[in-house]
Amino acid sequence: MALVKYNNNSISAVTSASSIPSGALTHIKTLTASSSATLSFVDGSDGVVLDSTYPIYKFEFINMHPATNNVTFGFQANASGGSGYNETITSTFFSAYHNEADSAAALVYDTGADQAQGTSFQALNSGIGNDNDQCKVGYLHLFNPSSTTFVKHFISVSNNYVHSDYSQNDFIAGYFNTTSAIDEIQFKMSSGNIDSGKIKLYGIKDS
Repeated sequence: MALVKYNNNSISAVTSASSIPSGALTHIKTLTASSSATLSFVDGSDGVVLDSTYPIYKFEFINMHPATNNVTFGFQANASGGSGYNETITSTFFSAYHNEADSAAALVYDTGADQAQGTSFQALNSGIGNDNDQCKVGYLHLFNPSSTTFVKHFISVSNNYVHSDYSQNDFIAGYFNTTSAIDEIQFKMSSGNIDSGKIKLYGIKDS
């Protein structure tokens, strides 16, 4: 196979870069918490896109720190035209954990954090501590929220500094049991404010 070499002249002769991929992940919006009760992404509001523009949306959680000790971080949605953040969810939740003392480690299913046709905020972790160095990081994928044919699936993976000095890796998946388009997503702690942290929203293009 011949080796092709490029020089400054060959690069300067390029008149169009339309064939060069721009990347599948497009940043849409970043929300920063500061003693915030909720963080909400609403399609068409303040630069947020949550419609048929992208088939997959990704939310990244960066150093989500609660004001209250031993709380869960969760999310819910509104279907188009809806309110109250109370869509019907069926979900699963399992975790792997290990403590700092190296005295406890396990892989467990959490029956208290899943839902079966529930309308509560879906927990994305359990027991974040509020010490200065404790927080949660992770991501949530939401698939085809603008579909009016199928339910809306989601998958989340995160790691948390649990209040009792555990590292806990949480795996959550499920679906919003509605064929209406989902166009609003809200995040909050189970009690108290989100003291600090960032949530970044990205759209993922078709391959």
